[in-house]
Formats: sequence, structure tokens, C-alpha cells
Amino acid sequence: MAEVVFENIRFDPDLTPFHKHAKTMAKAFGYTADLALDKKLSQLIRLRVAQKNNCSYCLILHSKTARDVGIEPAKIDNLGSWWESQLYSDAELAALAYSDALTVGNDPGFDSVHAALAAHYSEQEIAELAAIIINMNLWTRLKLAQGATPSYK
Repeated sequence: MAEVVFENIRFDPDLTPFHKHAKTMAKAFGYTADLALDKKLSQLIRLRVAQKNNCSYCLILHSKTARDVGIEPAKIDNLGSWWESQLYSDAELAALAYSDALTVGNDPGFDSVHAALAAHYSEQEIAELAAIIINMNLWTRLKLAQGATPSYK
């Protein structure tokens, strides 16, 4: 199987210290971070943010990681229309709604989305979930801006 590689077609992200700071956030809340929040849920959320922001780099990376952590293939495949699915638990649905609302950032019903989330998760878990979503939004925008374009090696 051919290996996927990425080429930055717009700019080198290491030209400013921002990339170094983003890497620090990734260590704290990225897919290799050790968090209290369930690993499978964390990965579903990362993949969902990648979908919402149409980031090729993040879609490839987080789809693979979702499979690697043991998320059922049907859940990965159906993530783009999670709201029309019975594959996800009520807690997962609340987290996905929260992820979409926080990623879009202008949902006037955010308080009700947060309240639905709080019915399933502790304050610590919600704080980690928010950090994961914010971190993913940072990375998807960085990769889009630098033009991280996939090709086969």
C-alpha cells in the first residue's frame, strides 16, 4: 500500500513560533495525550472537527487513529451525519452536538447544547472536551493555511 505524504504548498509553518506553540497544545490535548475523557470519544470528536473544517491532513490522520483505537468502522463512516444515526450513545450524541456548536462558534443555542452535555459528563470531562475541540480547530486551520496537501509517496 502506498504511503500518504503531505506537502506544504502555501508556506512553511516553522517560519514563526506559532507552530511550536501549537505542538505544545497537541501534546496536552492531541491524539497522543493522556486525558480523563474516554479515548474513543476523544478521537471521534477530533475526527468530527476535521470533517467540519475540511482539513485533508487531519481527516487522514484522525481517521487512521480512530481505527487504531478501536472505534467501530460504522461509527467512523457515519460520523458525517451523526444526528441521523442510532449508532451513537446519548452521551456521544451530546458530545458531537457540543463539538459542532463550539466549532461553528455562533450557535445561539449554545447554553442548551452545553446543558445537554453536562447531563452526561463531569466538569473535568467537559473542560477536556472543550480543549480537544479548540486544539483541533487550531490544527485544522493551521494545516489549511499552510496547504498541507496529501499525495502518495
